Amino acid sequence: MGHQKNIRVHETAFVTSAFRATDENLSHDTFARLWQNSKTEKWIIEYLKMVSSEEPFTHCLRNRYFLDEINALVQKNEIDVLINFGSGFSMYPFLLDKKLIHIEIDKPEIVTYKRQKLEHWQQENVLAKRDIHFIGVDFTSEYKSGLITKLNAIKGNRPCFILIEGVLFFLNREETNDLFELFKTVQNSGDYIGSASFQETIKNTQAFKNLLHFFNLKVAKTSKDDYQTIDDQYYTSVPNYTLIDQQDYFSLSKKYDHKVIKEKTLILNENFYLLKKI
Repeated sequence: MGHQKNIRVHETAFVTSAFRATDENLSHDTFARLWQNSKTEKWIIEYLKMVSSEEPFTHCLRNRYFLDEINALVQKNEIDVLINFGSGFSMYPFLLDKKLIHIEIDKPEIVTYKRQKLEHWQQENVLAKRDIHFIGVDFTSEYKSGLITKLNAIKGNRPCFILIEGVLFFLNREETNDLFELFKTVQNSGDYIGSASFQETIKNTQAFKNLLHFFNLKVAKTSKDDYQTIDDQYYTSVPNYTLIDQQDYFSLSKKYDHKVIKEKTLILNENFYLLKKI
């Protein structure tokens, strides 16, 4: 996960939250706006101009899709625990039923900052109390055995949903395989994974070329090979799991009655997958 270390916190977690706050009716995230700040707003104005003006809505729909899928499983009593890998500043704990147990995993500096902010907002009665466990992980070191121990101590044998969004793009295939192996270790039959990733065809779009140019100007020198794409076959081939749903920006736009403005080559079309352990 070496490439991601070049990207500062405000350039990932803050930006994603700001995008989700763009259209609360679409994202159904009424708390993302809490993370807004002037530095991020300035960064976003440049991003939307240089990369893709459709980007906020792709994030709104990603949030809406996983929120609705997780909520439906909670209502059917199929899951008791939500494990969010690369949780950033997402606000799922406050958008879902209070009975759900949350495990938020990210880099130590992110989970520390997030915990402090959530506790402050809870003291101010801006946010309700929730059962949230934070785990800071240094992904550049050997983390798996320690993380598995912590996860099992919190979740026990309860059914869980693992969410990984906005992460795989920055990993290589070996790191991704290791993560899915970890998922298999901590999950039981009937548990779920929700994953977001881009397909290889994204690299042919003007939006992706714009993104590379933007990263090179604003973040660090980089090339298209620094970013991972994952095609459908990867998900249909994950051992011990079956793919039960797949969506993308365009299918979700139809589902949630969102009008797509830009042509396809100007949109970073993300794909969303729902897997169930056999």
